[in-house]
Amino acid sequence: MAAAAPASTRPAGTLYRGREGMWSWVAHRVTGVAVFFFLLVHVLDTALVRVSPQAYNEVIGTYKNPIMGLGEAGLVAAIVFHALNGIRIVLVDFWSKGPKYQRLMLWVVVGLWVVLMAGFLPVQLVHTFRSH
Repeated sequence: MAAAAPASTRPAGTLYRGREGMWSWVAHRVTGVAVFFFLLVHVLDTALVRVSPQAYNEVIGTYKNPIMGLGEAGLVAAIVFHALNGIRIVLVDFWSKGPKYQRLMLWVVVGLWVVLMAGFLPVQLVHTFRSH
């Protein structure tokens, strides 16, 4: 297995390669795709009310289970990370010192995400599992 090249010999433009920034890039894309597909499904199932209110009620009824409650928690986690990391990306791109502090800002994003999710998850999980 080859050792990673020292930072001084890496080609230009590889600020993120293999480091925290790369993983935040991957997570940003994954959360963006997840939110997109949720919105697509949400628009389609909401549009169903125009076709058949009874069918709409049946579809919405299938969402009322613990698996979907966990899915809602995952959706909130994805949205919160995507939003916070998006602010970080804007700062990296448009603030002259952004690239210098991108790693620190990522850890701030992760810390805020953990705090926000710690406040949200207990309430969501109690709501999800209390009714079942």
